[in-house]
Amino acid sequence: MKTFQATRLFFDRAADLIDMEPSWREILTTPNREVQVRIIVTLDDGRIASFLGYRVQHNAARGPMKGGMRYHPQVDLDEVRGLASLMTWKTALANLPYGGAKGGIRIDPRQFSRAEMRRVTRKFIDQIHDVIGPDTDIPAPDMGSGSAEMAWMRNQWEKYHGFNPACVTGKPVEHYGAKGREEATGRGVGLMACKLMRRLGRRAGQTSVAIQGFGNVGSHAAKFLTESDFCIVAISDISGAYYNPQGLDIPAALRHYLDHDSSLEGLEQGRRISNGELLQLDVDMLIPAALGGVITKDNVDGVRASIVIEAANNPLSPAADATLHERGVIVLPDILANVGGVTVSYFEWVQNRQHYKWGLNRVRQELDHVLAQAFESVWEEAAKHRVSLRTAAYLIGVRRVQQTMELTSVE
Repeated sequence: MKTFQATRLFFDRAADLIDMEPSWREILTTPNREVQVRIIVTLDDGRIASFLGYRVQHNAARGPMKGGMRYHPQVDLDEVRGLASLMTWKTALANLPYGGAKGGIRIDPRQFSRAEMRRVTRKFIDQIHDVIGPDTDIPAPDMGSGSAEMAWMRNQWEKYHGFNPACVTGKPVEHYGAKGREEATGRGVGLMACKLMRRLGRRAGQTSVAIQGFGNVGSHAAKFLTESDFCIVAISDISGAYYNPQGLDIPAALRHYLDHDSSLEGLEQGRRISNGELLQLDVDMLIPAALGGVITKDNVDGVRASIVIEAANNPLSPAADATLHERGVIVLPDILANVGGVTVSYFEWVQNRQHYKWGLNRVRQELDHVLAQAFESVWEEAAKHRVSLRTAAYLIGVRRVQQTMELTSVE
């Protein structure tokens, strides 16, 4: 099932609970705007190359639209459309004054030089600068992009519109970025894991964890969970997975990752297994933190974890999600689990608008406050309606957006 279809299915489950009228379903699921552009650049060797770029602006009822820019060879309009709608419900769930958007470029950043990626990024902004900005649509990092790309985007946008660092978030601290933004999504995953364990009455020190994906999100989640006494027994990246039932040395793995160009290749810890085998380890908690669609109806029966935390977007297909729910597996959905990133992006936007910087401790304290409120509201909603945490999260987000639109509707 494609990304947009999956997101629509989860939306419909929530809409059914509140007997939403068909007209409202159409309004809330149809994007406000979809942009597709052709990016043409000259490569370092003089060849001409072209790439497709996308920006989908889903809903602006609750404020400027917000969403990442994904750089990946599998990016397409359907994926961006689905992730844009997910951002609408996610920002509403966290009660941030934003709507949802998403963008991306169909490109493999590993195949191009830094100079080439800079040119691609700037050419992309040349074509969409008039539909993004601090009061309309604010890009941020996503898979394949980071603080450098955000600095290029900001600089290119300001060539047209003048100084306003709030036009983009996820920037380097030296370029008006927020302290704690890089760690935010992974730290948020860790915070959510701790809150879930307290609700379940379970102890972190007796919980084994496998993390699929050791990029920005997975590595920071591993760091936070290790510092919180969880036992990380398996981690992985594109080079493969590394498993030790007694627990891995995460600080050493982090040093290796940083010293080897963001790769675990050559890590001398544990036993090498495949990414597929990691998903089926006998652990208490499984955290998919890489690509979407990694757990489907074809491999869900092999998942043995009793808790799944979706650090990635859409790592479970709807069929897999339903199967795990029937088995009593607790799934903390992406719409809640990885909301830390957009939350600290909001803090960065606020600081840029106020021209006042926060310290790291304040960022972390404010993040914990926002996530605690979101988690507790979802937990209580799930108990009230006797539904999964995912359906409860969508129910809160969808209801808030609909209520806002009803209050502002024009006769």
